[in-house]
Amino acid sequence: MTGWIGGAVFGPEALEAMGQAFDQAWAEIADNFGASVVEVEAARLRLAEAVLSVAAEDSTDVPALKHAALRWLLIKPGSGIRSAA
Repeated sequence: MTGWIGGAVFGPEALEAMGQAFDQAWAEIADNFGASVVEVEAARLRLAEAVLSVAAEDSTDVPALKHAALRWLLIKPGSGIRSAA
């Protein structure tokens, strides 16, 4: 089974890796957002967009996906993520 997301087709291994990358990235950045359900959900949607933006059909490298998604958030205006530097 494959998943069609945003015009791209992802196989089961890629979908699993994307989910793991999302979960690991969220664990790293979740404390940057308030307790507001709306704020947290908006941040999670931005992270999901980041993972989808950096993934390819054959993406299975979870650490690479996670780091690329976090970098994407750092350079995306309005993402709400700021560099610690």
